[in-house]
Amino acid sequence: MNTTLNYSPNFNVKKRRVKQIKFVIFHYTGMRRENDAIKKLTSKKSKVSCHYLIKNNGKILILVPELYIAWHAGISFWKKYKLINKSSIGIELSNPGHEHNYKKFPKKQINSLIKLSKYLIRKYKIKPSFFLGHSDIAVDRKKDPGEKFPWKYLSKKKIGLWHDLNQNFIKKKRNVELKKNDKLKFFKNLAKIGYPKIKFIYETKYTKLITKAFQRRFRQELINGTIDLECLLISNNIAKKIK
Repeated sequence: MNTTLNYSPNFNVKKRRVKQIKFVIFHYTGMRRENDAIKKLTSKKSKVSCHYLIKNNGKILILVPELYIAWHAGISFWKKYKLINKSSIGIELSNPGHEHNYKKFPKKQINSLIKLSKYLIRKYKIKPSFFLGHSDIAVDRKKDPGEKFPWKYLSKKKIGLWHDLNQNFIKKKRNVELKKNDKLKFFKNLAKIGYPKIKFIYETKYTKLITKAFQRRFRQELINGTIDLECLLISNNIAKKIK
């Protein structure tokens, strides 16, 4: 795997132990120009960084060595873990993001991501379910890597989870309304998967944000924040995969 050093000053000086590394978090850069994104991630003023950046052409930059904590996740939660920076490897993919004409991720970029992810799996024993998007761990703040990120394809390489339901079958359940008990079941499933636990009484702005984060990850065709039968079936399926 070919990599290029382009170090960022934005990391914790104290090294962490190998055993502390549990997660890999995927991001997009969210900037119009790739060079501007690299400058931001390596500028002391920005106070943000990542361990790796994958350019549009597939080239991999090392910004922060793996045993140092990079500043990529911010305020974040998953299962019992908080402040995910300290237990994760952050990977940025060059992409303008939702605010700047969000586009598909190039094949060369994804091929490099697969190589890098497999290397991290071998080195740190990362579980498939612990490959996450920034939007998974910060549901109220982030949308990246977004609905064009190929989670289904990556899951076939044991990078992240995906459901194994028949697509035509579940699509027929789209927009089918749920009763309150079914919505409670949906949020229980999400908590088992790793999203924040909530006491669901009625739908709020926050429940819609969690639902959108789930949809952006597992039901990418329609992100509307509305819990329907398709969402429930997918959440049932994913929750059963969590050990």
